[in-house]
Amino acid sequence: MIAITLPDGSVREYENGSSAFDVAMGISSGLARNVLSAQFNGQTVEIKDPLPGDGALVLYTWDQPEGKKAFWHSSAHVLAQAIQKIYPSAQLTIGPAIENGFYYDVDFGDVSLQEKDFAEIETKMMEMARQKAEFKLRAVSKQDALQYYKGNQYKTELIENLEDGTITFCDHSDFTDLCRGGHLPNTEFIKAVKVMNVAGAYWRGDEKNKQLTRVYGISFPKKSLLDDYLHLLEEAKKRDHRKLGKELDLFTFSQKVGQGLPLWLPKGAALRDRLEQFLKKAQKKAGYVPVMTPHIGSKELYVTSGHYAKYGADSFQPITTPEAGEEYLLKPMNCPHHCEIYKSRPHSYKDLPIRYAEFGTVYRYEQSGELHGLTRVRGFTQDDAHIFCTADQVREEFNKVIDLVLYIFKTLDFKEFTAQVSLRDPEKPEKYIGGLENWEKAESSILEAVKEKGMPYVVEYGEAAFYGPKLDFMVRDALGRSWQLGTIQVDYNLPERFELEYKGADNEMHRPVMIHRAPFGSMERFVAVLLEHCAGNFPLWLTPEQIIILPISEKYLDYSKELLKLLDNYDIRALLDERNEKTGRKIRDAEMQKIPYMLIVGEKEEETQTVSVRKHGGEDLGSMPIDQFIQLVNEAVSAELIDN
Repeated sequence: MIAITLPDGSVREYENGSSAFDVAMGISSGLARNVLSAQFNGQTVEIKDPLPGDGALVLYTWDQPEGKKAFWHSSAHVLAQAIQKIYPSAQLTIGPAIENGFYYDVDFGDVSLQEKDFAEIETKMMEMARQKAEFKLRAVSKQDALQYYKGNQYKTELIENLEDGTITFCDHSDFTDLCRGGHLPNTEFIKAVKVMNVAGAYWRGDEKNKQLTRVYGISFPKKSLLDDYLHLLEEAKKRDHRKLGKELDLFTFSQKVGQGLPLWLPKGAALRDRLEQFLKKAQKKAGYVPVMTPHIGSKELYVTSGHYAKYGADSFQPITTPEAGEEYLLKPMNCPHHCEIYKSRPHSYKDLPIRYAEFGTVYRYEQSGELHGLTRVRGFTQDDAHIFCTADQVREEFNKVIDLVLYIFKTLDFKEFTAQVSLRDPEKPEKYIGGLENWEKAESSILEAVKEKGMPYVVEYGEAAFYGPKLDFMVRDALGRSWQLGTIQVDYNLPERFELEYKGADNEMHRPVMIHRAPFGSMERFVAVLLEHCAGNFPLWLTPEQIIILPISEKYLDYSKELLKLLDNYDIRALLDERNEKTGRKIRDAEMQKIPYMLIVGEKEEETQTVSVRKHGGEDLGSMPIDQFIQLVNEAVSAELIDN
């Protein structure tokens, strides 16, 4: 018998050789019908494979991310099988599950896959799925694996980089693929598929390699779920920040300026400035002091920090000067500069914590194929801050930063989020700098703070920054999509690399601990996510234009201008539509611009010194004195800006 520990702590005994599916069946037949994947002692296992002995088992259904991952990973196999059936000469490479669906990178040779070809692939996939073929993982020797893929240069390259004894194939029906595991029990679970689009992708992400065709797909256990997803995509298209940004005159891009370098238009710059002022006010209350650093730095600075060794090859290349041996880099991070600011004068334990804040613009080279509106750019501004504190102050400071992030989310109506504790990958120590002791202290600090706050959280290994673990906030927007907004990192390593010190109460010199934090993350990405979350209907305090005055004819322009001046005196952002257009056209245009309030002005309003108020969306608030309307606006803004 083997003893299986379930997530609730209970222990059940099963016959030796039992599988995760057998355990599910022992719990309930309903669970067995719905279980998609499993982990045993923290490792992914195949549902029908015998469990190796005693241990902890977690079963996953469609409702868990791990269940969806297995579903979409298995679907990628079926996609590859269908492609191979339809295009026998195509060479398959890799096909992982992603956040929404899966993809497979394929070398189609001279064939150019078009949207008109998607339906045939979908039909073939469903034909394969209905076969109810089981997914079976088997170990293969390196020699046999190379022999099997001798005509496929891509699979061969992958296999050559694997150790003999670690290679596995997955078989289903008449299809075999190089795979590590994590599959559905069989293909029948797949009830609906959709090929979403194709894109170019360089083999292994290297521009020097051949460009492949990346085929994106998604699948579901019910047809209705696919229908719901496609409806959601249509809503997402309407909310696309690139579309809304153009319609609302917020930002633009120019090929002459350069790819991935956004240009903020007046309305967008004003909106962004209000976000900055909002955070600066909150930071001032929290004891932060502003600093400013240049857009470039000596290469030596980033060698010291470790950024050059980790990212130098993939960054903008060094800038040389007429001075022999002098090299600079476009600033990829603000933290090394802040370390040097800290180091510019001596510190005592009485000075700590010191909190430096900067809206600092940084530059990172992203491949052109990965650029996407404001969410993936080459130049962006972080709402960055670095806290230098004693080890005893870490937890309190970390908790204060969490409070600041939650205040921002609440004010901007991000109601659903999960805290992701991003830790190092213990099996890949070469990815990180610093000693094990420092890492353990930093990771413990984050886990303790999250537990103390009682927040929902998940742990992700291998997602830490190279210098320290972090807490990332994964926010769900109005369409249920997950975005990484806001990050907090505990760092014992950069203070060592920069030899930062403070004099302690014992009159000895000590190293401070460094906390990195960026509640917005980057201004560009945050604005993009916020724009899509609220569909361009920004909160009243933030929106570029709060009011538009619509005179019904030129006769009422003078009264309209008086109103405009009065609103300006109360710091209410308003504009006047002076065009010689019909009122209906003016209202439609104001609706398109998503301006919260329209003040319609005619003979009656001028005579009674009132305004006729219409809200964005069509609600008619009727006629009211202007001072009453000003009070209405101010109260609405106050209600949105929750006092922190």
